Amino acid sequence: MGKYEIDVVALGELLMDFTVNGVSEQGNLLFEANPGGAPCNVLSMLSKLRYKTSFIGKVGDDLFGRRLKGVLEELKIGTENLMMDAAYKTTLAFVHTAADGDRDFSFYRKPGADMMLKESELDSELITSTRIFHIGSLSMTDEPVYSATRTAIEKAKEKGVLISFDPNLRIPLWDNLALAKQRIEYGLSVCDILKISEEELEFITGYSTIEEGVAALKREYKIALITVTLGKYGSKAYYKDFSVTGAPFLRENVVDTTGAGDTFCACILHFVLAHGIEKLTAVLLANMLMYANAAASLITSKKGSLYVMPEEREILELMQTAEG
Repeated sequence: MGKYEIDVVALGELLMDFTVNGVSEQGNLLFEANPGGAPCNVLSMLSKLRYKTSFIGKVGDDLFGRRLKGVLEELKIGTENLMMDAAYKTTLAFVHTAADGDRDFSFYRKPGADMMLKESELDSELITSTRIFHIGSLSMTDEPVYSATRTAIEKAKEKGVLISFDPNLRIPLWDNLALAKQRIEYGLSVCDILKISEEELEFITGYSTIEEGVAALKREYKIALITVTLGKYGSKAYYKDFSVTGAPFLRENVVDTTGAGDTFCACILHFVLAHGIEKLTAVLLANMLMYANAAASLITSKKGSLYVMPEEREILELMQTAEG
């Protein structure tokens, strides 16, 4: 037994999301610095569900980087392989939220510290001691972090660790979309669990319908569990030769959809951790989607993501309300 025994390790970006929080007396927008980054959002939700988690990535050795490290420690997310870099600043994202809660991002990342993680800085034992290794595509946009990501995936797969992938496509961060597609296709080729949005599915496969897009993925890749998020229309799960649809939990008080997909993804991993990936049933998958949709719905009523993941009690209460 190694020195680590972890349920989920994630590699990728940890950053500050700046969201608008009012207007000053002078009429200027006031921005609130919310800790964020998709892989860490996933870990935050899993930590809420009492799983042991750890994060691999890099932040600047600056005001925001030190704050982010402190937040992860507070949330009981392991920081054994969180690197602090004095040469590069912590990545920042300014979130512009529309009236319906949807959002657009402006990134300050040319370069940001998260891009500068090197293969030599990886803790191999941490990667090979986890049950699930989770990645997105932001760690694939640039070197050296792309090579570090590939090396980490290879180490995990050698030890039979399940690979979870959420493309989480952020178009402004890619120099060209052909490269984005190529790198995301690499992620699809190595993952066991996929969480993908309807828009990302069309981007990758070229098909405008969910069924055609998923059929294309199934022809090309061997992904055990595929989940597709459909925004206000809920979600779908595809496993072996059957699929299940999950109805949405629509809310009138949507404030910010940042982190909703990450919350959903974490809940999918929760069910895989609890039940394994070999013998999932239609009933289990239906419960999984209901749980994940409820959790994702809850976070849209709050600003930010990493810090405001719902409690399991809240998720179950919302599910009971729907069933009642």
